[in-house]
Amino acid sequence: MDIIFINELRLSVRLGIYDWEKVAPQAVQFDLEIGLPGTRVARIHSIDDTIDYARVVAHVEALTRDQHFPLVEKLAEDIAQIITGEFKAPWVKVSVAKLGALKNVKRLGVTIERGKRL
Repeated sequence: MDIIFINELRLSVRLGIYDWEKVAPQAVQFDLEIGLPGTRVARIHSIDDTIDYARVVAHVEALTRDQHFPLVEKLAEDIAQIITGEFKAPWVKVSVAKLGALKNVKRLGVTIERGKRL
């Protein structure tokens, strides 16, 4: 399976279970690996033959813009569903990390995989 990736996408997101996290956005980093549906990178000649990175980023930005997510797990799952559903990716790996959320911790978060690697 050929995979495209988007690393270190950083956005401000309302994320967490504490009252202050429901109103104050936090720095969140996204790392995505996306399996390409039924094609090999060497055969791609047009954006229509692949998954458009810019559209994926725009979808993640739109998803996180006006919502509060109680858990990083829920946010990762929503992103995975968009990528496998709207973009028809057979497999996706989504990592979501809060940056500097705890003293002495640079990043904390979750990584999930959905679909099947072909």
